[in-house]
Amino acid sequence: MTDVFAVVRGTIAPQLEQALRDSRANPLPAAPSSLPAEPGHSHALFARLLGAAVDAAPAPAAPTPAAPVRATTDTASDPAAASVTELLAAYRDGATTPTAVVAALAPHWTSDAVWSDAVLRPVDGAEQAAAESTRRWAAGDARPLEGIPFAVKDIIDVADTVVTSGSLQTGDRVAPADATVVARLRAAGAIPVFMAATTEFACGGPHNARYGAVRNPWDPERWTGGSSTGSGSALAARIVPLALGSDTGGSIRVPSALCGTTGIKPTYGLVPRTGVASLSWTLDHVGPMARTAEDLALVLAVVAGGDGEDPTTHTAVPLVEAAPDRVVGLRIGVPRGWFTERVDGAVLDAHAAAIDRFRGLGATIVPIEFDDLEAIDAECWTVFYGELAANQEANADTADLFDAGTRARFDVAFTPTAADYLRALRRRPLVQAAMVRRMDEAGVDVVLTPGIGATAPRLDDLTMSVDGVPYNLHDVVPRNTRLFDYVGFPALMMPAGTAPDGLPVGVQLVARPWDDRLVLSAAAAFQAVTDHHHRVPPASATRGSTDQ
Repeated sequence: MTDVFAVVRGTIAPQLEQALRDSRANPLPAAPSSLPAEPGHSHALFARLLGAAVDAAPAPAAPTPAAPVRATTDTASDPAAASVTELLAAYRDGATTPTAVVAALAPHWTSDAVWSDAVLRPVDGAEQAAAESTRRWAAGDARPLEGIPFAVKDIIDVADTVVTSGSLQTGDRVAPADATVVARLRAAGAIPVFMAATTEFACGGPHNARYGAVRNPWDPERWTGGSSTGSGSALAARIVPLALGSDTGGSIRVPSALCGTTGIKPTYGLVPRTGVASLSWTLDHVGPMARTAEDLALVLAVVAGGDGEDPTTHTAVPLVEAAPDRVVGLRIGVPRGWFTERVDGAVLDAHAAAIDRFRGLGATIVPIEFDDLEAIDAECWTVFYGELAANQEANADTADLFDAGTRARFDVAFTPTAADYLRALRRRPLVQAAMVRRMDEAGVDVVLTPGIGATAPRLDDLTMSVDGVPYNLHDVVPRNTRLFDYVGFPALMMPAGTAPDGLPVGVQLVARPWDDRLVLSAAAAFQAVTDHHHRVPPASATRGSTDQ
């Protein structure tokens, strides 16, 4: 059996040490240089861009959906195959009811099949909530997400439910109230049905000490990717159409790519984190995971906006929509260099095919490069470990309760000095402004990158294969994702093809802060003319656990 602690520490410690050497070798100019390098400069940039996004937002596009690439599923007879949008249409048409859907899906939440790894515990009251939703549809009083069942990552509070952050440290902690995102979904008629597995405190290793590993429905010898492990697995396995996740280094987007689903890390500050366990508070984002960009837009519109509790949020909310017609004339930047290095040929092929597809949809493809990405990536490490140490230092005396992956991270988390951490924070507003400026200079609306650099990691040795060369997952997984947590830009991951090993690969769309609607609209256009998001793994509620 692989010594997970030794493998993880042996990978991340040299990464952090190199990151610190690189950062220390490039200090910011000393005072009185007056560089715009304080957190307030980030706030000012985001406030300016928010105002511009709200002022310039077009009227919602008229719904003109493209013809589907295949026949719509029979939602009444196979609710597991239905997306959020399809379920709402079926409820509206009277083809099925929330009561029938919850009854059909509930047996899968206790199944012994591969996807059972995703489910930690049910949320009480689902049947009663489904009955109320059924009554509301019949009475013509349906709310925006009436009767949609959803899973909740086990770091997000659901009132009167055991929420453990996937850790032995927390015992059987019962959440005192709903997190803001859960409360808003409930108010819109959605129904929380189970707590979904996570890596410990959203940062631990694949082999969780409390609950075990979450296997990938595409191949049970592979991992789903962290840390929204259960959310990604449950969506891919078709046992729930919607899930909540969080993203600190890629934890919504990684399982979305590796499980063949769609997820968005919203703009930092768009969705409140109130009631969500903090891993690294200046990197943490909360967002929806589903099967389509259209579904994500429906949900994001409900959960977005300030709540008076999370100080990073704003009362103003820009337009949130998935309008595929907006792809015509959209300028899509395509970077090379950093984003295409240490990336398997199958992922690059999917990226190239996506570029061609967007060009065919009427978008303009524009080369773009961002400066100093290796140095920026180094600062991401420093912020993450500095804030992890601050968040978890009270558990130092019981560090033996951490799983091996978390313990390895905790073991190195106190390495950065205060100057290292503050240098990484000071560099952030400079990087944010430089990236916005580069997009402005190129006239780019969104950026399209390859997704995760390889298909899902092996659970036995934690490796991923890039063109036949094995890498530890920590050398591959966060490379194309975490820098967008650092800068806080919206980033969406969607399936874009299948590798020769039969596993899904993805591509990532990124926009300026508050332009979440652009990545959603571009993704919706792509999904209107492709079928990657319709592909179902061998183990699923629609195919069974034996079709492997």
